[in-house]
Amino acid sequence: MRLARPELGDIARRYGPVLAAQQRLSGDQHRALRDLAACRTAALGGHRSECQRCGHVDVSYNSCRNRHCPRCQRTAQAEWFADRERELLPVPYFHVVFTLPEELAPVALANPRHVYGLLFHAAADTLGTIARDPKRLGAEVGFLAVLHTWGQTLRHHPHVHCVVPGGGLAPDHTRWIASRKRFFLPVRVLSRAFRHRFLQGLESLRDRAALRFVGSIASLAADDAWRRLLAEVRAKEWVVYAKPPFGGPQQVLRYLARYTHRVAIGNDRILALADDHVVFRYKDSAHGRRPRTMRLGAVAFLRRFLLHVLPSGFVRIRHYGFLANRARKQLLPLAQRLAARDAAPIREHASARPVDPVVRTDPRRCPACGELTCRITVLEREPVEPAPPARPGFDTS
Repeated sequence: MRLARPELGDIARRYGPVLAAQQRLSGDQHRALRDLAACRTAALGGHRSECQRCGHVDVSYNSCRNRHCPRCQRTAQAEWFADRERELLPVPYFHVVFTLPEELAPVALANPRHVYGLLFHAAADTLGTIARDPKRLGAEVGFLAVLHTWGQTLRHHPHVHCVVPGGGLAPDHTRWIASRKRFFLPVRVLSRAFRHRFLQGLESLRDRAALRFVGSIASLAADDAWRRLLAEVRAKEWVVYAKPPFGGPQQVLRYLARYTHRVAIGNDRILALADDHVVFRYKDSAHGRRPRTMRLGAVAFLRRFLLHVLPSGFVRIRHYGFLANRARKQLLPLAQRLAARDAAPIREHASARPVDPVVRTDPRRCPACGELTCRITVLEREPVEPAPPARPGFDTS
């Protein structure tokens, strides 16, 4: 069976039951599969509009609103941007990425709430502490951090993206201290401080018996194996990557669009579903991000996707420093005023395009004739026939 440009929901509907039969899934993973399969279908109900002037009929089904759904995240992203635009400062911005070593990724996968929370805390504490050091920047910074747990081929790859204004508030909050034009903070210093803070927090979690050691990491419950793992990762240089700065409010918003509400894979990257396999696009980072395609068994594809379903209630976009919720109301307007006064003016890049505004249309307006003459009827949820079971035993990982 072939589907022209299938979407994630199509794959979840057809192959989700097979995966659930093969593998024990968490409640959050079951919910994600169920919501993806039902999104924009009669299973969730919807609305029927009929124009009383021209007779045009339009049927739209409700969205699932699951944060792992690529369809639903587009709307959430647009609404979120409207608030972020008001928080921008007239300074260049830097992008700093903190990556967890691959040796610790299985521990994170088994303990996502604790380890991902620690990843946020260690990255934020590192940035804030090094920035406050008078030998570095000597300022209080504010920044946004976003958790991603995937690589381009959906492998588990936990890392945090931080978008940081190039500078911060002086300790006495009387002036703006700008960073150097092309340099924010030394990467090696950030890397070693991040490694120290994360491992310190990880040991504390284990000492409090907050970590689970199951499946492939069951051996880490033994003290000797745990010490060997810590020694191995402590001897490595951890990857902290600071990308070149970019400036201008519209550039910042466009840049944020690539990171904030992204899910592990968008529908635009899925090319085909045929012969029980999914073909999708990815960028090969080992070869200059060259575009390539990958073919995976459909169940293996869903299994990889579900690695990135976060625990319910876990916050994956966080704000720190003068952008933190507890400080934003007072310190953000101050930072904006001082940065406008003290920082060198920046020019919007000529190629920067404004972010598309959130356009809300009146549902009574007919899309065909444009008149406010549509009558809206609520469509109740309908039981949906399950997709015929896919052929078991084809899975390739």
